[in-house]
Amino acid sequence: MRPVPAPTRSRRKEARPAELLAAALDSFVARGFAATRMEDIAAAAGVSKGTVYLYYPSKLAIFEALVRTSLLPNLERVEGMLAQLPGPASAQLRMVVAALEEIVSDPRRVAIPKLVVAEAGNFPDMARFYRREVVGRGIALIGGILTRGMEAGEFRRVDPHLAARLFVAPILMAALWQNTFAAVEDSPVPPRAVLSLHIEMFLHALAPAEGTAP
Repeated sequence: MRPVPAPTRSRRKEARPAELLAAALDSFVARGFAATRMEDIAAAAGVSKGTVYLYYPSKLAIFEALVRTSLLPNLERVEGMLAQLPGPASAQLRMVVAALEEIVSDPRRVAIPKLVVAEAGNFPDMARFYRREVVGRGIALIGGILTRGMEAGEFRRVDPHLAARLFVAPILMAALWQNTFAAVEDSPVPPRAVLSLHIEMFLHALAPAEGTAP
């Protein structure tokens, strides 16, 4: 016997959170986080304001859900890939950059950090959440790779936490640049070219001096 399909109303209810998040992101991008009202999100999703509150009690809760559904799965995927790639550290860093290229090239994912940069001053809880869940986790991941590379003698000794920040900063800038300026540039540079040069320069800077002991 063929499986009985779920009722349309049931399927609709299961899809509702994703539909609301998509509508919210569109509204945040169009109006900014501060100017977007819950009724704007409801109108974009074609539902009542009460329906939005049924799933998300506040705009901050919506933002947190966007991060958890759009960005954290990619970070978890990178962590899983690293677990299957034991070394060397340079290969792990290259793999991280290749994975991040996909995110940098996706305007909807890049819209989220752009929101944080634009609205952090007025919404510190948003910035605090993003710093803890995304930036902090990413820096810890990169710092761990750098530490292992230093212990193996593959990289020269530097502060791994500060170096991790230096690793992440150009990638974030490339994402914001792509989202802000690519559409108006005469000759936009693809993110792959920027990130490829970034990793080569970063690894060159970390190369140990000749004759240096691990």
